[in-house]
Amino acid sequence: MKTLKTIGLLIVVFFLASGLSWSNGLNLNSLGTRALTMGGAFVGLADDFSAIFWNPAGAAFFNQQYFGFYGTDLIPSSTYEMTINIPGVGPFTLVDAKTKRKHYLGGMAAYYRPLTPNVVAGFGIYTPSGLGADWNGADFAAISNDNASLKWRSKIGLVTFSPLIAVKLTDQISLGATFNINYGLFDIAMHAGSAEVPLPVPPYVMEVDLGQYEESMKGWGYGATFGVLMRPSDMFSFGATVKTASTVKFKGDASISKLGLLGANSTSDVEREVTWPMWVAAGLALRPMPDLTLTADVQWTQWSKLDTMHTDFKDPFWQVMMAASGDDERPLYWKDTTQIRFGAEYKLRTVALRAGYYYDPSPSPAKTMNVLLPSYDFNVFTLGLGYSLDGLQIDMGIEYLMGKEREVPYEKTLLDPEYEAAMPGIYNMTLIVPNLSISYKF
Repeated sequence: MKTLKTIGLLIVVFFLASGLSWSNGLNLNSLGTRALTMGGAFVGLADDFSAIFWNPAGAAFFNQQYFGFYGTDLIPSSTYEMTINIPGVGPFTLVDAKTKRKHYLGGMAAYYRPLTPNVVAGFGIYTPSGLGADWNGADFAAISNDNASLKWRSKIGLVTFSPLIAVKLTDQISLGATFNINYGLFDIAMHAGSAEVPLPVPPYVMEVDLGQYEESMKGWGYGATFGVLMRPSDMFSFGATVKTASTVKFKGDASISKLGLLGANSTSDVEREVTWPMWVAAGLALRPMPDLTLTADVQWTQWSKLDTMHTDFKDPFWQVMMAASGDDERPLYWKDTTQIRFGAEYKLRTVALRAGYYYDPSPSPAKTMNVLLPSYDFNVFTLGLGYSLDGLQIDMGIEYLMGKEREVPYEKTLLDPEYEAAMPGIYNMTLIVPNLSISYKF
């Protein structure tokens, strides 16, 4: 009973902390320190508590009660520069911005219990994805009517609750599945722009600054994960995983601080549906010698589901206003991506050394790039070590994500209609991600 109370407390603490688990432009697709430090190439291995995320079939081989907790601190650094060339003058920088230095916490907690020699049940809570940014509004004053106090930030992501069942069909083959209950957050703050108001006298039109735009929404969605794991020998294993798409139905409110100047409501109820994409992965694990494990994964994500985001504004005036401006439709035009991942682990008695690499291509085209939904091509390098004693396992690691610079030419946004939704400029980003896992079999 005491053990179950402790597990329950840790899960509650994790859930409360996970509200901060969103980073600048990162999709959190490496969970668990051991898996992460092996480059996230873990689908064909899936032999620790993070199996609930990577491949639930791996849990079928657990023959003891098993609890694990993973925590991570994402430390991003992003820059954005908007420079235009003025004829006869030369280049002029409108925006030279850097994201605020913050620590974003996130992670996973999971518990497994064998029900029979061949059936294992489990439960996990984790943050599978997040996207966002937090900028200093003063850096964007030149493009927001000199409103230096405006907020420019976004926070979009999921917390997933997953009950699990895994079955060992033979000593070599297992199947597993989870039911995924997804709780989503979607918050945005930015400049609302301006509106032209007709006047009865010259100049007949007056431009009114609308101030701050903010929206805050929450919602639920549902999905599932299915996995298979085959271990034909001690030297080789193969696994495959499918996570179904999950459509989260968001509800909340939006506000425009100065909309009351036009005689309209400054707030409106809003609804939006966002589909988190299907994820399909396959992996291999090889043990050419007893103390060395090599892994490789191919992971495909159906980001093309995020083509256009429609927002349903409930207030009648807002409906007309947003439809006229086109702000009820946010084009993304994201594309499917494939990641190639590699990892290695070498054991020295009670200590394990790990390293990995993967390439994470951006799903976002340049024509929809902006500072609130940033996305980059990442080269990712990982290092870590682990210590085991009886049933206790402690793992430490670090992940370094080096983003490739992205540029949206200013001329493109002026001349090419496809770039209408993009923010011109030069984007850069790096992340340092220290992390820690503690697990125990009992």
